[in-house]
Amino acid sequence: MKNEFLQTEEAIVAMLRTVYDPEIPVNIYDLGLVYKVDVDDEKNVRIDMTLTAPNCPAADFILEDVRMKVESIADVKSVEVNLVFEPEWNKDMMSEEAKLELGFL
Repeated sequence: MKNEFLQTEEAIVAMLRTVYDPEIPVNIYDLGLVYKVDVDDEKNVRIDMTLTAPNCPAADFILEDVRMKVESIADVKSVEVNLVFEPEWNKDMMSEEAKLELGFL
């Protein structure tokens, strides 16, 4: 059972790495925009994430893309995406790869 949850979590992370902010050539996971991913026993997924700026013009597109892509994973029953702004996102939350891609290293 634990292995099954691990596989589901890995599939969710892999799927989140296919979601991009149209203005930034790095996926939202490596940008550090995903704060928490919870999967319950029934495979309902809850994702807490943020945006690089509260007034991001692509917010609706990004949130819907996350929901649809994670929902497409075979074992996932439902997806709830919560937009949060605490803590406030900053570039230190990015992965080393993202920082390199965007010229911060």
